[in-house]
Amino acid sequence: MRTAALTPQTRQHALEALADSGQGRELDILVIGGGVTGAGIALDAVTRGLRVGIVEAQDWASGTSSRSSKLVHGGLRYLQMLDFHLVHEALTERDLLLKRIAPHLVRPVSFLYPLENAYWERAYVGAGVALYDTLASIAPGKRAMPWHRHVSRAGMERLFPDLRHDAAVGAVRYYDASVDDARLVETLIRTAVSYGAHAASRTQVVELTKRGTGVVDGAVLQDLETGERFTCKADQVINATGVWTEETEALADTDGGLHVLASKGIHIVVPRDRIRGDVGLILQTEKSVLFVIPWSRYWVIGTTDTEWKQQLVHPVATSADIDYVIDHANAVLARPLTRDDVIGVWAGLRPLLQPGTKEGTSSAKVSREHTVASPTPGLTVIAGGKLTTYRVMAKDAVDFALGERAASLPSLTDRIALAGAEGHAVLQRQARQIGAAYGWTSAMVDHLLHRYGALLAEIMDSVDADPSLGRPLEGAPAYLRAEIAYAATHEGVLHLEDVMLHRTRLVYEQRDRGLAAIEEIADLVAERLGWDAGRRQTEIDSYRARCEADEQASFVADDAEAEAVRLQAADLVPLVPLGRTPAGT
Repeated sequence: MRTAALTPQTRQHALEALADSGQGRELDILVIGGGVTGAGIALDAVTRGLRVGIVEAQDWASGTSSRSSKLVHGGLRYLQMLDFHLVHEALTERDLLLKRIAPHLVRPVSFLYPLENAYWERAYVGAGVALYDTLASIAPGKRAMPWHRHVSRAGMERLFPDLRHDAAVGAVRYYDASVDDARLVETLIRTAVSYGAHAASRTQVVELTKRGTGVVDGAVLQDLETGERFTCKADQVINATGVWTEETEALADTDGGLHVLASKGIHIVVPRDRIRGDVGLILQTEKSVLFVIPWSRYWVIGTTDTEWKQQLVHPVATSADIDYVIDHANAVLARPLTRDDVIGVWAGLRPLLQPGTKEGTSSAKVSREHTVASPTPGLTVIAGGKLTTYRVMAKDAVDFALGERAASLPSLTDRIALAGAEGHAVLQRQARQIGAAYGWTSAMVDHLLHRYGALLAEIMDSVDADPSLGRPLEGAPAYLRAEIAYAATHEGVLHLEDVMLHRTRLVYEQRDRGLAAIEEIADLVAERLGWDAGRRQTEIDSYRARCEADEQASFVADDAEAEAVRLQAADLVPLVPLGRTPAGT
């Protein structure tokens, strides 16, 4: 199958198709929300043979789905709740992603679970992790992960030299997986578009429409790039807007639906050489768990869990949040971290599903993690869940929306590989030859294969056509110039911040948030998107202002005050105010 490129032109064609639906060519399903759940729903629905549209008010994955812990895991904590079904479901999805759906994007990562007691805790934790592995092994096919093993204090010190000697008497080593969450979403969207879905970012739902009987039959959409409004008609509308769930429900003028609260979680990034260790750590805290995750050239450490009462668009990490993560990491590190070691930080909002549904809502309780409901006919709402089980959530949402029709149109996504997966293993075996041919280090080839899989062939084609694209960025040498060009020509970039925040991770991978490379990146994007000098400078100025506001906010202790500082940087493409926050993100 040919993989579609996401371009401003394909976005315009999608908008035209969505507008045509209001002129008699009705969609089967309109999906609101371009995070991992919405993207998964679009792919699930279009591969059932349905006519599908998906809209997102900001960039793809700009909400929760680019600000997670970047883990694909079963959830050890659910074993403590005896929720074996949920853990097995998540582990099955983890292994599907690793083996079939996205082996280029999802990779195994091992963790140490430090033990403070050599006897009862080793037996207790060991039994729990053994059950975790057993639940994973129930999945059909060859195991995707090694079995856990017990590690002595000496073994623990070899694997993680910077673990404080008195912090543990030993550990249990087990395996889960990591993923670049934003790239997973972008790849899901590209795959869905390749099968025929109509996808438009920076397109906001401003109203849900109803026909005479009160049934939701579409939405009024606004193209935020131009301000144009038009009506899109669909047999079913699915709300997959995460923490914006209730705001989107309100557009249907109904009191029914799901209750969702926003919980803020932050992560910090420190250089890889700052902590000596070859594996990750999972630590119990008084509130939840703290992960120390090895990732490429750095460590990701988090997270927190605090109620967020501010606007939903720009959650911020405060100095209190950052200190909390540093303090809990330092409890076990031989060389304590300081604020100066932090080169990046991000804050995201978890959509916490509250018990029960609003009066008059029909629902199907699918799992402890997520619920699908219908607050009014024609509108399906899904909320809760986690990144690992996005595919199950998508299947459940489409099944619910289709009703009896679902039996004759079953989901296929458990066997559909995402763009870049097919042929990935072949290119892995050719990695040495690829590096030699283009003068790339083994680390660079590994980086490229992890990001693109078999789509690396398209990167190589661009370098063949223009060898200057094969060079690293001068101010950000972990990325090739070709990657920036490819983001602009194939990955749906509309603005410079899309590249910095979601197509790369430069906003938190470098202490300067990628500003040392901003001029070169802007040149590459401007050339391909046809920006003039004025537009190019506007994009740079907007990103600089965002970086400065984020930096200043991170030194404020209070959520409200930190948000006020962050909001001093205006959005280049503002959202339409629809109450507390807009829908469609």
